[in-house]
Amino acid sequence: MWEQLKSLLQSLLEIIHNGITSVGIGTNFAWGLAIIVLTLLVRLAMHPLTAKQMKSMQKMQQLQPQLKVLQEKYADDKDELNKQTMALYQQHKINPASGCLPLIIQLPIFILLYGVLYDLTKTEAFTNVTFLGVNLGGSVLTTIADALGGLVDSTGAPIPQEQLGFVMILFTAFANLGELFSHLGTWIFNFILLLLIAWLTWYQQHLTGAGNPQMAMMNWFMPLFLTFICFGLPGGVLLYWGVSSLMGIIHQVRVKNKTDEEMKVKPVLYKEKPKTK
Repeated sequence: MWEQLKSLLQSLLEIIHNGITSVGIGTNFAWGLAIIVLTLLVRLAMHPLTAKQMKSMQKMQQLQPQLKVLQEKYADDKDELNKQTMALYQQHKINPASGCLPLIIQLPIFILLYGVLYDLTKTEAFTNVTFLGVNLGGSVLTTIADALGGLVDSTGAPIPQEQLGFVMILFTAFANLGELFSHLGTWIFNFILLLLIAWLTWYQQHLTGAGNPQMAMMNWFMPLFLTFICFGLPGGVLLYWGVSSLMGIIHQVRVKNKTDEEMKVKPVLYKEKPKTK
């Protein structure tokens, strides 16, 4: 089943690529455009769920004053606080877990695309394919290894790309900074894309958890964690992730601006004030 889905996704990517090259665009640039078009199609297919997530987030922000009243009223009764909070969510038809749905659906597509691009890197047609300088088949780690002239084991045999480790390349790079920066164009664009994704992830987390002190640590942890993971991902997967994150942020900003306008109207709070101790 998984292999069939991967084959289907690869066929779709190749159809998009062939359609782009048919209008006279070079094959290398067309691969990058094909990944962007695929990202747009995925986001379009997910729009109903994403819109539901954003609407739920908007309602959650509008309910913050009521939630604060409940937290003060039931500060000494956590069970009743949870019960009343869920009742408030049900009253306004909010599902707190709805924000996870787009991520859960995107994850299999993300993994499938990784498999497709990894397989394509083994083909002659995808050798050294770049888009705006980004090596679509190579990761930050493998492009740095290429800049260093490739890494070898104790016998002098080249180390396969899938066996290149973060620590191994990091120490080798620091020991050979002259060689690394003399081949800057080999790896710098993949690295810049990685940094851009880290910032987009941070900004998206910041928008989602704005005003929520419980999310403060997560706002910093997730970008750092995902940045570490991204070191080994092909540039094509990073391109998909970056474009998808950018589109998500644009949507979130629109929802946030709309919410800010609506929240200028003073919300209706509970008539019963919290009991004084």
